[in-house]
Amino acid sequence: MKIKITVLPGDGIGPEIIDQALKVVNSVCIKFGHEPVYRTGLVGAAAIDDCGDPYPEETHNLCMDSDAVLFGAIGDPRFDNDPKAKVRPEKGLLAMRKKLGLYANIRPIMTFSSLLHKSPLRQDLVEGAEFIAIRELTGGIYFGRPQGRSEDGDTAYDTCIYHKYEIERICRLAFDFAMKRRRKLTMVDKANVLATSRLWRETLQELAGEYPEVEVEYMFVDNAAMQIIQWPKRFDVIVTENMFGDILTDEASVITGSLGMLPSASIGLHTSVFEPVHGSYPQAAGKNIANPLAAVLSAALMFEYAFSLHKEAMLIRQAVEQSLLAGIVTEDIEPMNPAKTSEVGDLLADWIEKANLSGAGRK
Repeated sequence: MKIKITVLPGDGIGPEIIDQALKVVNSVCIKFGHEPVYRTGLVGAAAIDDCGDPYPEETHNLCMDSDAVLFGAIGDPRFDNDPKAKVRPEKGLLAMRKKLGLYANIRPIMTFSSLLHKSPLRQDLVEGAEFIAIRELTGGIYFGRPQGRSEDGDTAYDTCIYHKYEIERICRLAFDFAMKRRRKLTMVDKANVLATSRLWRETLQELAGEYPEVEVEYMFVDNAAMQIIQWPKRFDVIVTENMFGDILTDEASVITGSLGMLPSASIGLHTSVFEPVHGSYPQAAGKNIANPLAAVLSAALMFEYAFSLHKEAMLIRQAVEQSLLAGIVTEDIEPMNPAKTSEVGDLLADWIEKANLSGAGRK
Protein backbone atom coordinates (compact mmCIF):
# COMPACT_ATOMS: atom_id res chain seq x y z
CA MET A 1 0.00 0.00 0.00
CA LYS A 2 1.36 3.43 -0.98
CA ILE A 3 0.76 6.15 1.62
CA LYS A 4 1.40 9.83 0.90
CA ILE A 5 2.44 11.78 3.99
CA THR A 6 3.21 15.48 4.25
CA VAL A 7 5.75 16.10 7.01
CA LEU A 8 5.66 19.47 8.79
CA PRO A 9 8.44 19.48 11.42
CA GLY A 10 7.71 23.08 12.47
CA ASP A 11 9.53 24.87 15.27
CA GLY A 12 11.50 24.14 18.44
CA ILE A 13 11.70 20.43 19.17
CA GLY A 14 9.40 19.65 16.25
CA PRO A 15 12.11 18.50 13.84
CA GLU A 16 13.75 16.22 16.44
CA ILE A 17 10.59 14.44 17.54
CA ILE A 18 9.29 14.10 13.99
CA ASP A 19 12.57 12.45 13.00
CA GLN A 20 11.90 9.74 15.61
CA ALA A 21 8.30 9.31 14.48
CA LEU A 22 9.51 8.82 10.92
CA LYS A 23 11.96 6.12 12.07
CA VAL A 24 8.97 4.28 13.50
CA VAL A 25 6.77 4.86 10.44
CA ASN A 26 9.53 3.52 8.18
CA SER A 27 10.02 0.46 10.35
CA VAL A 28 6.29 -0.29 10.38
CA CYS A 29 5.99 0.19 6.63
CA ILE A 30 8.87 -2.22 6.00
CA LYS A 31 7.29 -4.71 8.40
CA PHE A 32 3.88 -4.65 6.70
CA GLY A 33 4.95 -4.01 3.12
CA HIS A 34 3.72 -0.42 2.73
CA GLU A 35 5.40 2.24 0.62
CA PRO A 36 5.57 5.66 2.30
CA VAL A 37 5.98 8.75 0.14
CA TYR A 38 7.12 11.80 2.10
CA ARG A 39 7.08 15.47 1.21
CA THR A 40 8.24 18.13 3.67
CA GLY A 41 6.80 21.62 4.14
CA LEU A 42 7.44 24.73 6.22
CA VAL A 43 5.07 25.99 8.89
CA GLY A 44 5.19 28.35 11.87
CA ALA A 45 8.25 30.48 12.65
CA ALA A 46 10.34 28.50 10.18
CA ALA A 47 7.93 29.52 7.41
CA ILE A 48 7.84 33.15 8.58
CA ASP A 49 11.63 33.26 8.37
CA ASP A 50 11.53 31.79 4.88
CA CYS A 51 8.67 33.68 3.24
CA GLY A 52 6.85 35.77 5.85
CA ASP A 53 3.80 33.47 6.00
CA PRO A 54 3.34 30.94 8.85
CA TYR A 55 1.26 28.67 6.58
CA PRO A 56 2.41 29.23 2.99
CA GLU A 57 0.28 28.27 0.02
CA GLU A 58 2.96 25.78 -1.05
CA THR A 59 2.62 23.97 2.29
CA HIS A 60 -1.17 23.99 2.01
CA ASN A 61 -1.01 22.43 -1.45
CA LEU A 62 1.27 19.68 -0.14
CA CYS A 63 -1.22 18.93 2.63
CA MET A 64 -4.19 18.86 0.26
CA ASP A 65 -2.39 16.39 -1.99
CA SER A 66 -1.53 13.97 0.82
CA ASP A 67 -3.30 11.14 2.61
CA ALA A 68 -2.17 12.46 6.01
CA VAL A 69 -0.08 15.17 7.64
CA LEU A 70 2.45 14.43 10.38
CA PHE A 71 3.08 17.66 12.26
CA GLY A 72 5.61 18.58 14.96
CA ALA A 73 5.03 21.87 16.77
CA ILE A 74 4.59 25.60 16.27
CA GLY A 75 5.94 28.45 18.39
CA ASP A 76 9.03 30.61 18.87
CA PRO A 77 9.90 32.83 21.85
CA ARG A 78 10.99 35.60 19.48
CA PHE A 79 7.31 36.34 18.86
CA ASP A 80 5.86 35.69 22.33
CA ASN A 81 6.57 39.05 23.91
CA ASP A 82 6.52 41.24 20.85
CA PRO A 83 3.19 43.11 20.82
CA LYS A 84 4.12 44.72 17.51
CA ALA A 85 4.65 41.46 15.65
CA LYS A 86 2.47 41.59 12.54
CA VAL A 87 2.37 37.83 12.14
CA ARG A 88 2.86 35.07 14.68
CA PRO A 89 3.68 31.37 14.23
CA GLU A 90 0.42 30.29 15.90
CA LYS A 91 -1.53 32.00 13.13
CA GLY A 92 -0.17 29.29 10.86
CA LEU A 93 -1.82 26.62 12.97
CA LEU A 94 -5.17 28.42 12.90
CA ALA A 95 -4.87 28.91 9.14
CA MET A 96 -4.06 25.22 8.62
CA ARG A 97 -7.10 24.17 10.65
CA LYS A 98 -9.37 26.52 8.74
CA LYS A 99 -8.09 25.78 5.23
CA LEU A 100 -8.01 22.01 5.72
CA GLY A 101 -11.41 22.01 7.42
CA LEU A 102 -9.97 20.41 10.56
CA TYR A 103 -13.13 20.68 12.62
CA ALA A 104 -12.43 18.00 15.24
CA ASN A 105 -9.41 17.52 17.48
CA ILE A 106 -9.29 14.01 18.95
CA ARG A 107 -7.19 13.65 22.10
CA PRO A 108 -7.00 10.22 23.73
CA ILE A 109 -6.25 10.57 27.43
CA MET A 110 -4.58 7.35 28.56
CA THR A 111 -2.47 6.05 31.39
CA PHE A 112 0.52 3.72 31.24
CA SER A 113 1.05 1.30 34.11
CA SER A 114 4.77 2.03 34.23
CA LEU A 115 4.11 5.78 34.56
CA LEU A 116 1.41 5.83 37.23
CA HIS A 117 3.92 6.99 39.83
CA LYS A 118 4.63 10.07 37.69
CA SER A 119 1.06 11.32 37.75
CA PRO A 120 0.36 14.21 40.17
CA LEU A 121 -2.85 12.38 41.11
CA ARG A 122 -3.12 9.38 43.43
CA GLN A 123 -2.58 6.04 41.73
CA ASP A 124 -6.05 4.77 42.65
CA LEU A 125 -7.58 7.77 40.84
CA VAL A 126 -5.67 7.41 37.57
CA GLU A 127 -5.08 3.67 37.21
CA GLY A 128 -7.31 2.54 34.37
CA ALA A 129 -8.36 6.06 33.39
CA GLU A 130 -8.84 6.22 29.63
CA PHE A 131 -11.13 8.57 27.75
CA ILE A 132 -11.29 10.62 24.56
CA ALA A 133 -11.77 14.37 24.41
CA ILE A 134 -13.25 15.71 21.16
CA ARG A 135 -12.72 19.44 20.72
CA GLU A 136 -14.38 21.54 18.03
CA LEU A 137 -11.53 23.22 16.17
CA THR A 138 -12.69 25.75 13.58
CA GLY A 139 -15.32 27.86 15.35
CA GLY A 140 -15.81 29.74 18.59
CA ILE A 141 -13.90 32.63 20.05
CA TYR A 142 -10.62 31.83 18.27
CA PHE A 143 -12.23 32.56 14.90
CA GLY A 144 -15.07 34.90 15.85
CA ARG A 145 -15.42 38.33 14.29
CA PRO A 146 -15.47 41.18 15.19
CA GLN A 147 -12.27 41.06 17.18
CA GLY A 148 -10.01 43.90 18.16
CA ARG A 149 -9.31 46.87 20.40
CA SER A 150 -10.62 50.37 20.82
CA GLU A 151 -8.74 53.32 19.36
CA ASP A 152 -7.29 54.27 22.74
CA GLY A 153 -6.16 50.67 23.30
CA ASP A 154 -7.90 50.40 26.68
CA THR A 155 -10.69 48.08 25.57
CA ALA A 156 -10.39 44.73 23.78
CA TYR A 157 -13.08 42.40 22.51
CA ASP A 158 -13.46 38.92 21.05
CA THR A 159 -16.62 37.33 19.69
CA CYS A 160 -17.68 33.70 20.15
CA ILE A 161 -19.74 32.51 17.20
CA TYR A 162 -21.08 29.02 16.44
CA HIS A 163 -23.34 27.81 13.67
CA LYS A 164 -25.65 24.87 14.16
CA TYR A 165 -24.04 22.86 11.37
CA GLU A 166 -20.62 23.15 13.05
CA ILE A 167 -22.04 21.81 16.30
CA GLU A 168 -24.03 19.04 14.66
CA ARG A 169 -21.13 17.57 12.69
CA ILE A 170 -18.83 17.30 15.68
CA CYS A 171 -21.59 15.96 17.92
CA ARG A 172 -22.30 13.21 15.38
CA LEU A 173 -18.61 12.36 15.37
CA ALA A 174 -18.66 12.21 19.18
CA PHE A 175 -21.68 9.89 19.13
CA ASP A 176 -19.89 7.64 16.62
CA PHE A 177 -16.87 7.41 18.93
CA ALA A 178 -19.09 6.68 21.93
CA MET A 179 -20.85 3.88 20.01
CA LYS A 180 -17.47 2.17 19.50
CA ARG A 181 -16.49 2.55 23.16
CA ARG A 182 -18.41 2.39 26.44
CA ARG A 183 -21.41 4.31 25.06
CA LYS A 184 -21.25 7.30 27.34
CA LEU A 185 -21.03 10.88 26.05
CA THR A 186 -20.44 13.99 28.14
CA MET A 187 -21.08 17.43 26.67
CA VAL A 188 -19.16 20.21 28.40
CA ASP A 189 -20.56 23.73 28.09
CA LYS A 190 -21.57 26.84 30.04
CA ALA A 191 -25.24 26.87 29.06
CA ASN A 192 -26.30 28.75 32.20
CA VAL A 193 -24.38 31.81 30.94
CA LEU A 194 -23.52 31.59 27.23
CA ALA A 195 -25.92 31.66 24.28
CA THR A 196 -23.52 29.61 22.17
CA SER A 197 -23.48 26.90 24.85
CA ARG A 198 -27.27 26.80 24.85
CA LEU A 199 -27.19 26.17 21.09
CA TRP A 200 -24.67 23.38 21.68
CA ARG A 201 -26.90 21.77 24.28
CA GLU A 202 -30.05 22.07 22.18
CA THR A 203 -28.31 20.54 19.17
CA LEU A 204 -26.98 17.57 21.12
CA GLN A 205 -30.40 16.97 22.66
CA GLU A 206 -31.94 16.84 19.19
CA LEU A 207 -29.35 14.29 18.02
CA ALA A 208 -29.51 12.11 21.12
CA GLY A 209 -32.71 10.42 19.96
CA GLU A 210 -30.81 8.95 17.01
CA TYR A 211 -28.40 7.22 19.41
CA PRO A 212 -30.59 5.64 22.11
CA GLU A 213 -27.78 3.26 23.12
CA VAL A 214 -25.57 6.15 24.26
CA GLU A 215 -25.90 7.58 27.76
CA VAL A 216 -25.69 11.38 27.48
CA GLU A 217 -24.85 13.81 30.25
CA TYR A 218 -24.39 17.58 30.29
CA MET A 219 -21.78 19.24 32.47
CA PHE A 220 -20.79 22.85 33.02
CA VAL A 221 -17.14 23.50 32.20
CA ASP A 222 -16.15 24.52 35.73
CA ASN A 223 -17.60 21.28 37.11
CA ALA A 224 -15.90 19.28 34.36
CA ALA A 225 -12.54 20.84 35.26
CA MET A 226 -12.96 19.56 38.82
CA GLN A 227 -14.29 16.12 37.88
CA ILE A 228 -11.45 15.40 35.44
CA ILE A 229 -9.09 15.67 38.41
CA GLN A 230 -11.33 14.19 41.09
CA TRP A 231 -12.65 11.22 39.12
CA PRO A 232 -11.10 10.85 35.64
CA LYS A 233 -12.34 7.27 35.27
CA ARG A 234 -15.96 8.46 35.10
CA PHE A 235 -15.48 9.80 31.54
CA ASP A 236 -15.65 7.93 28.24
CA VAL A 237 -16.11 10.50 25.46
CA ILE A 238 -16.16 14.26 26.07
CA VAL A 239 -17.28 16.72 23.40
CA THR A 240 -16.93 20.47 23.77
CA GLU A 241 -16.31 23.78 22.01
CA ASN A 242 -12.98 25.19 20.96
CA MET A 243 -11.70 27.19 23.94
CA PHE A 244 -13.12 24.88 26.61
CA GLY A 245 -11.55 21.95 24.78
CA ASP A 246 -8.20 23.69 24.57
CA ILE A 247 -8.10 24.26 28.31
CA LEU A 248 -9.60 20.96 29.48
CA THR A 249 -7.44 18.73 27.29
CA ASP A 250 -4.29 20.42 28.57
CA GLU A 251 -5.55 19.87 32.10
CA ALA A 252 -6.32 16.23 31.37
CA SER A 253 -2.92 15.71 29.78
CA VAL A 254 -1.16 15.76 33.16
CA ILE A 255 -3.06 12.65 34.26
CA THR A 256 -0.70 10.43 32.29
CA GLY A 257 2.37 11.75 34.12
CA SER A 258 4.01 13.53 31.21
CA LEU A 259 2.75 15.96 28.59
CA GLY A 260 5.27 14.34 26.27
CA MET A 261 3.16 11.17 26.09
CA LEU A 262 -0.07 12.43 24.53
CA PRO A 263 -0.91 12.31 20.81
CA SER A 264 -3.75 13.94 18.93
CA ALA A 265 -5.53 13.76 15.61
CA SER A 266 -7.27 16.63 13.86
CA ILE A 267 -9.98 15.24 11.61
CA GLY A 268 -11.55 17.32 8.89
CA LEU A 269 -13.03 17.76 5.45
CA HIS A 270 -9.78 17.25 3.54
CA THR A 271 -6.49 15.88 4.89
CA SER A 272 -6.23 14.96 8.58
CA VAL A 273 -3.33 16.16 10.74
CA PHE A 274 -1.59 14.12 13.44
CA GLU A 275 0.46 15.92 16.08
CA PRO A 276 1.67 15.67 19.68
CA VAL A 277 -0.24 17.68 22.27
CA HIS A 278 2.84 19.42 23.67
CA GLY A 279 4.23 22.65 22.28
CA SER A 280 7.51 23.57 20.63
CA TYR A 281 9.51 23.59 23.93
CA PRO A 282 12.18 25.92 22.51
CA GLN A 283 14.41 25.57 25.60
CA ALA A 284 15.10 21.96 24.59
CA ALA A 285 15.46 22.50 20.86
CA GLY A 286 18.60 20.94 19.41
CA LYS A 287 19.63 19.29 22.70
CA ASN A 288 18.38 15.77 21.89
CA ILE A 289 16.47 15.59 25.19
CA ALA A 290 12.80 16.01 24.15
CA ASN A 291 10.34 13.17 24.60
CA PRO A 292 9.37 11.83 21.14
CA LEU A 293 6.68 9.40 22.34
CA ALA A 294 3.73 11.74 21.78
CA ALA A 295 4.83 12.24 18.18
CA VAL A 296 5.29 8.48 17.78
CA LEU A 297 1.85 7.79 19.23
CA SER A 298 0.44 10.43 16.87
CA ALA A 299 1.88 8.35 14.04
CA ALA A 300 -0.03 5.39 15.46
CA LEU A 301 -3.24 7.45 15.27
CA MET A 302 -2.32 8.27 11.67
CA PHE A 303 -2.16 4.60 10.72
CA GLU A 304 -5.44 3.98 12.52
CA TYR A 305 -7.57 6.97 11.46
CA ALA A 306 -6.10 7.93 8.07
CA PHE A 307 -5.38 4.46 6.69
CA SER A 308 -7.50 2.06 8.81
CA LEU A 309 -4.33 0.06 9.51
CA HIS A 310 -5.11 -1.06 13.04
CA LYS A 311 -2.44 -3.74 13.39
CA GLU A 312 0.24 -1.24 12.47
CA ALA A 313 -1.07 1.22 15.06
CA MET A 314 -1.17 -1.47 17.72
CA LEU A 315 2.42 -2.50 17.02
CA ILE A 316 3.58 1.10 17.53
CA ARG A 317 1.75 1.28 20.87
CA GLN A 318 3.31 -2.01 21.94
CA ALA A 319 6.75 -0.64 21.08
CA VAL A 320 6.09 2.47 23.21
CA GLU A 321 5.02 0.28 26.13
CA GLN A 322 8.23 -1.73 25.78
CA SER A 323 10.27 1.47 25.83
CA LEU A 324 8.57 2.52 29.07
CA LEU A 325 8.99 -0.88 30.67
CA ALA A 326 12.66 -0.98 29.72
CA GLY A 327 13.22 2.50 31.13
CA ILE A 328 14.55 3.79 27.80
CA VAL A 329 12.90 7.18 28.16
CA THR A 330 13.86 10.85 28.14
CA GLU A 331 14.59 13.10 31.10
CA ASP A 332 11.00 14.27 31.63
CA ILE A 333 10.22 10.70 32.73
CA GLU A 334 13.61 9.52 34.04
CA PRO A 335 15.77 12.47 35.11
CA MET A 336 18.44 10.33 36.80
CA ASN A 337 19.41 8.15 33.83
CA PRO A 338 17.69 9.52 30.73
CA ALA A 339 17.99 8.34 27.16
CA LYS A 340 18.44 10.76 24.31
CA THR A 341 15.59 11.60 21.95
CA SER A 342 17.32 9.77 19.12
CA GLU A 343 18.05 6.73 21.29
CA VAL A 344 14.35 6.33 22.06
CA GLY A 345 13.54 6.51 18.36
CA ASP A 346 16.21 3.93 17.53
CA LEU A 347 14.92 1.56 20.21
CA LEU A 348 11.33 1.79 18.96
CA ALA A 349 12.29 1.20 15.33
CA ASP A 350 14.54 -1.71 16.28
CA TRP A 351 11.85 -3.33 18.46
CA ILE A 352 9.29 -3.07 15.65
CA GLU A 353 11.78 -4.55 13.17
CA LYS A 354 12.35 -7.58 15.41
CA ALA A 355 8.72 -8.04 16.56
CA ASN A 356 7.16 -11.39 15.75
CA LEU A 357 3.98 -11.01 13.70
CA SER A 358 3.33 -14.72 13.14
CA GLY A 359 -0.36 -15.42 13.22
CA ALA A 360 -1.30 -11.74 13.21
CA GLY A 361 -3.65 -10.71 10.43
CA ARG A 362 -4.17 -7.23 9.14
CA LYS A 363 -7.41 -5.30 9.17
